[in-house]
Amino acid sequence: MTPRCAVLDDYQDVALSMADWSPLDGIVDVRTLRQPFGSEDEVVEAIGDCEFVVAMRERTPFPASLFARLPRLRLLITSGMRNAAIDLAAAARHGVTVCGTASTTEPPVELTWALILGLARNVVTESTAMRAGGPWQSTLGADLHGRRLGLLGLGKIGTRVAGIGQAFGMDVVAWSQNLTDERAAAAGVRAAATKEELLETSDFVSVHLVLGDRTRGLLGAPELRRMRPTAYLVNTSRAAIVDQPALIEALREERIAGAGLDVFDQEPLPDDHPLRTLPNVLALPHLGYVTRRNYQGYFQQAVEDIVGFLDGKPVRELG
Repeated sequence: MTPRCAVLDDYQDVALSMADWSPLDGIVDVRTLRQPFGSEDEVVEAIGDCEFVVAMRERTPFPASLFARLPRLRLLITSGMRNAAIDLAAAARHGVTVCGTASTTEPPVELTWALILGLARNVVTESTAMRAGGPWQSTLGADLHGRRLGLLGLGKIGTRVAGIGQAFGMDVVAWSQNLTDERAAAAGVRAAATKEELLETSDFVSVHLVLGDRTRGLLGAPELRRMRPTAYLVNTSRAAIVDQPALIEALREERIAGAGLDVFDQEPLPDDHPLRTLPNVLALPHLGYVTRRNYQGYFQQAVEDIVGFLDGKPVRELG
């Protein structure tokens, strides 16, 4: 029987057009699945007959319980070289090889600035008014030049965001638990003495941290209260870094000016979720990594991962 491969969460129905899948012709039966899964049972029903699975980022979790219910699975591929939604130890116990792909850092940097600029200049409000025959100019934009950009995290993405902030003439400061003055200076920014100082003095706060035990819930109600009422929070990293109920409360009470969000505690976000309708939220459906170049890299390397596995020489193994 020809082994089967399922490409999961192909929301835009583009996976097969983003790469040359012909090396698998007649060798592997490839199918794509567009809809997100609502339960683990749905995942098992959809891919239980597959030896190979290609997962898009963290859209579908693979905990230990799921591996136990997929006895045919031999190879799991994730876009990117890190996926917190995959239990790598469980994969190893069940004899599943996990491989990744390259991923570029520029797309989330660019989307971060799309959110910052959209918030600062009320782009959605003004554009909607133009389309609906509404008022000609109804808002006042927030300046970037001369204002402070506070970055929580100064890794590859944070450093690129910092450079663009400097190009806008912003005063850029950064903080993370391990950030040193020397590392900050190398990026041309100042290291804030404390997280609290950064929150209290920044006009825009942007999150660029990896989710882990130390960063989960890093910004809760007490931290959000330290932000200025004219300040904006942007999160293109992971939703759980910011306490979601506390953020919704701060936005409802207008204790901060607004938030630009690309990540959520539940994805896709339920239709009735308040973050879809709060007027001071600019929300996008997790588009940080969703660009043509990234997708071409993901899926072409997914093909390479499958070919390597079939040849007995897995590439880009994780764990």
